[in-house]
This record gives sequence, structure tokens and C-alpha cells, in this order.
Amino acid sequence: MRRTTLQRTTGVALSAVVVLLTGCGTHTGGTGPGTGTGPGSGTASPSPTRTAGACTGEASLTAADTGRTLCLTVGGRLRLTLDGSKDRPWTPVTAHGGALRAINAGFVIQPGDAVAAFEAVAPGTARLTATRPLCAKRPGQTSCLGVQQWTVTVEVTKP
Repeated sequence: MRRTTLQRTTGVALSAVVVLLTGCGTHTGGTGPGTGTGPGSGTASPSPTRTAGACTGEASLTAADTGRTLCLTVGGRLRLTLDGSKDRPWTPVTAHGGALRAINAGFVIQPGDAVAAFEAVAPGTARLTATRPLCAKRPGQTSCLGVQQWTVTVEVTKP
């Protein structure tokens, strides 16, 4: 009986670790501090979350905005900054779809950061993506192969 209890306890503990590690470094919404929305979030426009009929001409995004859908009007501009580090750098942000065109972000970035700017050029949908390692890579130390993915969907409409 004791052995069965030990195996069951070990299994539950391992399951809890997997669940915790799966959620590590991800965020999928909410409001308030650290979520990219609400007062003091550093977001230059109203919440980038898509709401009925709420398209904007300018928006700013951060890493906290992953998973969001944003609506821009044609001619609108979008700026984004993903804060990274030398040990956990972001890949350059890529835009998939023909609704956005990359423009000059206009400032120097720190090592590991991903900074980008886009102009909404045609009605349609674009998907912005970037990735970075979940764990820092340091010589002589154990590391993981996990990847944190950042994605935002941008819907572009006529003004």
C-alpha cells in the first residue's frame, strides 16, 4: 500500500511540474499591471484588444499583448517593442499577409530586444510573430529547448 501511495504522489507531483512549466513565460490576456492594458501599461493607444467597431489609426504593443487581435485602419501605424536580453533574445518580428508593410522603427534597440513598426496598407489580416528561448543559454550550464512564442493578429479595415 505504501508503494502505491508513493507512486501516486510522485505522479501527481510530476504532473504539477509539467503544468507549471507549460505556462512559464506565457500570458493570454487580462487587464491591469503587467498585462499591456490599463493605466500605466505603456500602451500608447486604447487597449489593443479587438472590440466591435473599434479600429484605430495608431497602436503600440509589448510582449504582454501576445495572443491579442488588433484592428487598424488603412494608413494606420503600429509600433512594438519586445524586451529581451542577451541570454534570451527575441527573433526579429515578421509579418505574414499583405495588410501590413514594415517601416523604419526609428530608434536603436538593446541586445535581445525586438523592435518593429508597420503601416497598414490594405484591408485584410496580418499575423505578427516572434520567438525567444524560454531558458537562458549559458556555457557549462544545463538549459532547456523551450521556446516562447509571441503572436498578434492585425485586422486592417478601410477608414
